[in-house]
Amino acid sequence: MASCVRLTVFLVLLCSPFIVDAVSRDNFKRCDQSSFCRRSRKVEPGKTPYQILPDTFVPNESVATVDLFNKDTGVTYVLQLTLLKESTFRLHINEKTPLHPRYETEYALHDQPQTDKFDTVEKTAESITLVKGQNKVVLYVNPFKVDLYSQGVLTISANARGLMRFEHLRTKPERPEQEENAEGAEAAPPPPPPADINNSTYPGDGADSDPGAWEENFKEHHDSKPFGPEAVGMDFSFPGSDHAYGVPEHADSLALKSTKSTDPYRLYNLDVFEYETNERMALYGAIPVLYAHGRERTSGVFWHNTAETWIDILSSADNNIVESIVNLVSGSPKKSQVDAHFMSESGVIDVFFMLGPKPLDVFKQYTVLTGTAPLPQMFALGYHQSRWNYNDQDDVATIAETFDMHDLPLEVMWLDIEYADSKKYFTWDARKFPNPLEMVHNLTAKGRKLVVIIDPHIKRDNNYFLHNDATSHGYYIKNREGKDYEGWCWPGASSYLDFFDPKVFEYYVGLYSLDKFHGTTNDVYIWNDMNEPSVFNGPEITAPKDLLHYEGWEHRDVHNINGHMYIRATYEALFRRSGGSLRPFVLTRSFFAGSQRFAAMWTGDNMADWNHLRVSYPMCLSMAISGFSFCGADVGGFFKNPDSELFIRWYQAAVWLPFFRQHSHIETKRREPWTFNEETTQIVREALRLRYSYLPLWYTLFREHEVNGSPVIRPLWTEYPSELETFTIDDHLLLGDSILTRPVFQSGATEVAVYFPGEGKVTWYDIDTMRPYQKAGYVNIPVTLHKAPVFQRSGSIVPRKMRIRRSTVAMKNDPYTLVVMADNNGKASGNLYIDDEASFEYRHGKYLYLKLNFDGSKITSSLIDKLASYETQSWLERIDIANPPQGVKSAQLESNSMGKVALETTYNPHNNVLTIRKPAVNMGEEWSIELLR
Repeated sequence: MASCVRLTVFLVLLCSPFIVDAVSRDNFKRCDQSSFCRRSRKVEPGKTPYQILPDTFVPNESVATVDLFNKDTGVTYVLQLTLLKESTFRLHINEKTPLHPRYETEYALHDQPQTDKFDTVEKTAESITLVKGQNKVVLYVNPFKVDLYSQGVLTISANARGLMRFEHLRTKPERPEQEENAEGAEAAPPPPPPADINNSTYPGDGADSDPGAWEENFKEHHDSKPFGPEAVGMDFSFPGSDHAYGVPEHADSLALKSTKSTDPYRLYNLDVFEYETNERMALYGAIPVLYAHGRERTSGVFWHNTAETWIDILSSADNNIVESIVNLVSGSPKKSQVDAHFMSESGVIDVFFMLGPKPLDVFKQYTVLTGTAPLPQMFALGYHQSRWNYNDQDDVATIAETFDMHDLPLEVMWLDIEYADSKKYFTWDARKFPNPLEMVHNLTAKGRKLVVIIDPHIKRDNNYFLHNDATSHGYYIKNREGKDYEGWCWPGASSYLDFFDPKVFEYYVGLYSLDKFHGTTNDVYIWNDMNEPSVFNGPEITAPKDLLHYEGWEHRDVHNINGHMYIRATYEALFRRSGGSLRPFVLTRSFFAGSQRFAAMWTGDNMADWNHLRVSYPMCLSMAISGFSFCGADVGGFFKNPDSELFIRWYQAAVWLPFFRQHSHIETKRREPWTFNEETTQIVREALRLRYSYLPLWYTLFREHEVNGSPVIRPLWTEYPSELETFTIDDHLLLGDSILTRPVFQSGATEVAVYFPGEGKVTWYDIDTMRPYQKAGYVNIPVTLHKAPVFQRSGSIVPRKMRIRRSTVAMKNDPYTLVVMADNNGKASGNLYIDDEASFEYRHGKYLYLKLNFDGSKITSSLIDKLASYETQSWLERIDIANPPQGVKSAQLESNSMGKVALETTYNPHNNVLTIRKPAVNMGEEWSIELLR
C-alpha cells in the first residue's frame, strides 16, 4: 500500500485513497537542507586535523588501541583496530571522555565477530603496521590515515583525502541571560595539547556556527536537537577500482554514479509516495555497505551506523581537466580509483573493511558479519497474489478457485489493511471476514497459504486492547516531553510500539499466539509494511528525530534500524507460534543491514510503467549483493494500470526475481492473470510454469546462500570479474552461476541485445530451443511476446521439475529432470538440495545435498554431506544432455537398490540433445548412469 505525502490531503486520503502523478520532492530534504550533511560536505580535503599519538599505542594479539587527537579542537579519541576472521578488519573510533554516551549500533550484526591474531606488529614514529598473512594495515601518525593491503596491493585507504569529521559532544553556548536556566551546565575549556604537538590555538570545528547545529526546522517541523552537533564521517578510497556498488535502497543503476555535481546518495528510511526512477533519494530501507570492483579485485566497507547517512561517490572519471592533461602529456595510464565519503548524523565511527579479493569472497565477508537468510519454505518461492484489497472472504475464495479454473499455480493469497476491524491489527472485520478460519482452511486444503498485513501504527482507540495495553504499560515511543508520541497513519491518530524495549518485544511476540490472534493458524504468515516508520504528519513522512526510545536513545540515533526491530519481533513471534518447528515467512518494506535474517523485502510502491519494470533488476541486484537476496517488485506496478504487453513482460522478468508477487493499489483495475485476454492469460501461465519448473534450483541456491553467503541472483561481474563491459550491465542477471536472463524492458521490442559473458570460452544455450551461443559480447536476440531471452551456461547441470501443479505442496514428491549443458570438454556439474520444504529439521541433518556430475561418459549423483539423510519420494524422470558425446546407443543405470538397469536413449539431431527417459532411481540414492556407444 502507499502512504499519503501531504498532511493537507490526509483527511481526503482516509475517505478516498488516491493516486498522484509523481513524488513530491519538497517533502524530503536535500543535503543543503540538512545541517550535518552541509557541515560534513564542507570539510576541505587534504587538511585533516587528526593525528595519532603513538606513545599511547597498546597492542594485543587481536586489537590495536591508540589515541587519536584533533589539533583543531583539542579533543582526544580512542581508536581500536581489530583483526577479524575472513580477511576483515574493524576500525572503531569514539571520544575518549564524551560528555555522555554516544549510540553504538546494535542488532545489525549476526553475532559477535570472531577475532584473529596478528602475525606481526611494528611501531615507528611515523606509522603502526599490523600484518596477518597476505593482509596488512598501516596506521599513519600525522596526518592520520589507514591503508589496508591485500596480497601486497593497496586495496582501501581511510581518510586518505582527509575528510574525517567527528563532532565531539559539547554543551550548548548560552547567552548571559540564559545561563541561569542552564542547570549549572558549563562548557569545559579544551584540554591542553599533548607535549609533542605545537598547536595551542584550538580554532574549533565550526559546527556551532551552522544555524542548524542546535535546533533545526524543515517545513513546519522543528527538531529540538538537545545534544547539538554530533556528526561523524570518513572518506574511503579504493585504488584500482572502476565502479562502486551497494548502499541500497535507491531506484537507480546498480553501478553507483558520481555525486560530484549532485546530492549524495541518502540512507534514511522513508515512505516515498510514487518514487521516481534514476534517483538517489532515500527510500524505504538502508544498508550502508559499499563495494568497489575492478578487474583485479573486489573489496568493501560496511559503515555500522543506524543514523541518517549520506554518501558521496567519486571515481577516476571525475578527474579535473588539468590532471587529465598532465596524464595525457606524460603518457601515464589513467589510474582507476573509486572514492566514497560516508556522513552520518550521530553515533560513532565503526567501520568494517572487507578485503575480498574476489566478489564472492567479499559478499561472504559481509554476511559473516550480518548473517544470511534462513532457508525459506518452498511455498515462499512460488507465486503470490495480492491486492489492496480483496473485498471479503468470498472474494478470496473466488480468486483462488479461478486460478485453478485457468490452470495457474498459486501459493499465497494476501490481505491488505482492509481485512482488520477499523485498521486495528490482530482483529478481523466481522462483516467482511465473518469466519477467517474457514477461509484459511479452504486455502490450505489445496496446499496454499494466507498472508495478512500487520503495520506498526497502533490505533489510539480506548476500545482496542492493544492500545490500552501499550498505554497502561508504557510500551509506546515517547516524545521529547516523555509522553506517548502521537502521529497519524491509516487508522488516524496512532502511536508506535518501542521495539527496542525487551518488555515490548516479548509482549508483541505473544500477540501472534494462536489463542490470541483468533482466526489464524500456522499457515497464516505476516506482511510488515509502513515500518520506516511512516507517519503522515511527521517530518519527511516519518517520525521526529527527537523522539525517545528505550534507555533514552533518540530516534535520530536508531531511525534506520526501526523497521529491522519490527520484523525481528515478527519473525520470533512466528517461530515461537509453531513451537520452533516451521520456518517463518515475513515480508518487510523497511530494512537495515542484517534484516535478511528475518524477512523478504520488496521495492515498495512502484508504478505500472516500463522504467519501473526496468529498475526492478538493479534494485534487487543491489539488495542481493548487500546480503539480502529475497527481493522482489510488485508485478505489474502498484500504481496505475499496465496494458497487456507491460503486464506480460513484467511476469517474464519477475520469474527471475526471488520474491514473486503481484500487488496493486486499491484504485487500480483488477489485474489477475485472466483479466486481459486469453493470449495474455496463456503467456502468464507459461511464465508461472517456467518459474515453478526451476524451483529446485531456486531452493538449492537459497540453501547455499544460507551456508556461504553467496547471492542467489547476481550481477554478471560477480562471475566474470575481469570483463569490463559487465561492470555496468544491470538489465541482465544470473541465477546462481548457471542461468542468464535478459528480459524485455521496452514496448514493441522485436529483439534485445544480450551480453554473453565468458570471453568466448563459455557457450550459452537457449533454455527452450537448446540453441548454443558461443560468441562473446553483445548479440541481438529476436523476441516475441511469448518469449524473453533465458540461457543456461555450458558446464552446468540444472535440476528442474516439469510437472506443474496448483502449488508446491502438490509438487513435493514429483520427479526431477536434469538439464545437462556439456562444455567444450564434454563436462558439466551442479548441485541439488532436498528436504521437507517447511520445517527446521534440515538443521538437524534431515536433508540431502547432492553433487551432480557429468564427466563426458558418465552422470553421477553423490552425497556432498555424508552425515545428512532424508527420505524423499521423488525420483529421476529424465535427463537432457546438450552437446553430448557422439554415437551413444544406450545407457546403463547403477545404484544400490536397483543394481544395473539398461536405459533407452534418444537423440535429437536438430538441437543436438541426448535424452535419457525414466531412469526411475530415487533421488535419495547415490547412482551413476554410463553412456554406452
